[in-house]
Amino acid sequence: MNVIKTGIPGLIVIEPRVHGDSRGFFMESWNEERYRELGISARFVQSNLSRSGPGVVRGLHYQYPRPQGKLVSVLEGRAFDVAVDIRTDSPTFRQWAGVELSAENHRQLYIPEGFAHGFCVLGDSVLLSYLCTDVFYAEYDAAIAWDDPDIGISWPVSSGQLSAKDAAAPLLKEVAADALPRILP
Repeated sequence: MNVIKTGIPGLIVIEPRVHGDSRGFFMESWNEERYRELGISARFVQSNLSRSGPGVVRGLHYQYPRPQGKLVSVLEGRAFDVAVDIRTDSPTFRQWAGVELSAENHRQLYIPEGFAHGFCVLGDSVLLSYLCTDVFYAEYDAAIAWDDPDIGISWPVSSGQLSAKDAAAPLLKEVAADALPRILP
C-alpha cells in the first residue's frame, strides 16, 4: 500500500495494492489492521453510495456537532475529490487538498473528522463510495460554498450543477465559529 501525504496532517491519499490479471482485479478496500498501521484508527459505522451525472458538484458538506470521518473511493467513473480543514483551532484551518479518484486508479482519500468534503464529476458520471465514522443526522448536516474565494479551491470546473442546498451554502467566514468543529473539544 502506498500513502501520499497531502500537507494537512491526517488527510491522506491511499493507493491500495491491486492484484489484477486478464480476468479483472482484487483489492482490499478496508482492512482495519492494515489501515491502523497507516494511522487510521477510525471505526466506520455507515457505508454510503452516491451516483452523480455530468457537471455535478456536491459539497462542501460537513456534520456538526457530530462530525464524520470518511474513507472515499470511486467505483465507477472519475471525480475530483476535495477536503477542507474547517476545525477552527487547527493550524491548517481553511486549507484544502484535492485528488482525482477513479475506478481506474483505485485511490482512496481518508478525510478525518472536522473536514468539509466535496467533489465534482469528471466525465459522464461517477459512483462514489464512502465509509463514515458516524451515522448521518439530518439536523447536523451543513455546507459551505464550494467556490468560497477565501478557501480558493482549484476546481477543474468553473461552474457546476448544484443542489438547492449547495447553491445557498454560506461562505466559511459567514458561519459562526461555534457552529464549526474544533480539534480539542
